[in-house]
Amino acid sequence: METAVCAGATDAEVLVREGMEFSSAVRLGKVEKLLQANFRKLGIRVWHGRRAAVSATSDFSLVALRQIIVDTLDMARAASEDPAAGLPPQDLYQRELASLELCFPEAATQPADFKMHLAQRCEQAALSFDPRINNSEGAEFADSLTHTTYANSLGICAAYSKTVVTLSATPLAEQHGQKQRDSWLSTHIDPARLDSPEDVGTEAARRTLRRLGAQKISTCEVPVVFDPLAASSLLKHVAEAVSGTALLRKASFLMGKLGSRVASPAMTIYDDALLPGGLGSRPFDAEGVPSQSTAVIRDGLLENYLLDSYAARKLGLRSTANADREPHGGTSSGPSNFYLKPGTSSPLEIIRSLKTGLLVTEVIGFGVNIVSGNYSQGATGQWIQNGEIAFPVEEITIAGNLRDMLTSVEAVGNDLVVLGPVFAPSLLIGKMVVSGR
Repeated sequence: METAVCAGATDAEVLVREGMEFSSAVRLGKVEKLLQANFRKLGIRVWHGRRAAVSATSDFSLVALRQIIVDTLDMARAASEDPAAGLPPQDLYQRELASLELCFPEAATQPADFKMHLAQRCEQAALSFDPRINNSEGAEFADSLTHTTYANSLGICAAYSKTVVTLSATPLAEQHGQKQRDSWLSTHIDPARLDSPEDVGTEAARRTLRRLGAQKISTCEVPVVFDPLAASSLLKHVAEAVSGTALLRKASFLMGKLGSRVASPAMTIYDDALLPGGLGSRPFDAEGVPSQSTAVIRDGLLENYLLDSYAARKLGLRSTANADREPHGGTSSGPSNFYLKPGTSSPLEIIRSLKTGLLVTEVIGFGVNIVSGNYSQGATGQWIQNGEIAFPVEEITIAGNLRDMLTSVEAVGNDLVVLGPVFAPSLLIGKMVVSGR
């Protein structure tokens, strides 16, 4: 920072990420992929007045860093002026950084053979669960350890370390000539809290078996229950729609909706970077701004967007400490731990409340338009008849509009499942079009 300012930068910031990653994929007991790598990257962003430029390097020598500062400043001088460019306001840094337990490096110290054996145990548990499980797309163990350091010319300098561990399996089943596949995973920042390989493999097998005998259904309009995995996929579209990056492009169906009712009163959505054990938890965002918990939608009312300092300036709002950034690029706005607050109904109670309906267990495709809210996705799941699961269904499409879908949520389950930084419990949408044969 001192070198950049002395060279003529009005302001500057540096983001350093370094660490290690490991992944091992096995199939039918044999190792098919093994990756073990170290990585490091330093990104510097400089401002010359209201002109900015970014550069990145993996060469941390002082000679290289001095040169990259000079080159980046030259680029900044040649860039166009942007009145919203600049570091976050100084007052955003007045909060103390939270003390979060995010680093559990035990997994990184385990030998590769041990990690591969975990994946093999996971796959074997799935294969031995039922004779109809006769093949596998494999199982995988992966872990990473990342050190993040941020500094800027306002005098801010902070760092944290974080681990993530994941174990997954994808078995295949066959019955009467019909083949099906499904998967399951467990992921956590603490390897000690990871589900056992046997539990992951067994759940993957159970999910695969329940898809056997899948039928096609006629096109209809019925209530639709999204299980936690499918509901998380739906929630990702909401996260995108409330991000400052989408709002600046006017590419969101929630544009200009602050303070308005945009969802059912049953829906409360938080973005909480301070969530203990959260996969998206962090003490500060990619601009060094101390993390916070933000109520995005409360009882159906849109209270906040997710903003970095640039989007906040452009929109006349205040940063919510949701800046994302890779060392080689500028900032964007994105979620940390983005989740739907669980309700009081169990998934079984939600299903029993329906005479007919569809339980969606997987969505497929990219048929979602965040600008208009139009939603059309391929899906698989289970048909509900008289409050019970009747049979599995496949080759269907569920369609609607996100505006209507959010306001038509009639129930939210109590089965919150954390399988990523965006997560949700089951939820019931009162009516959607299900296209079949």
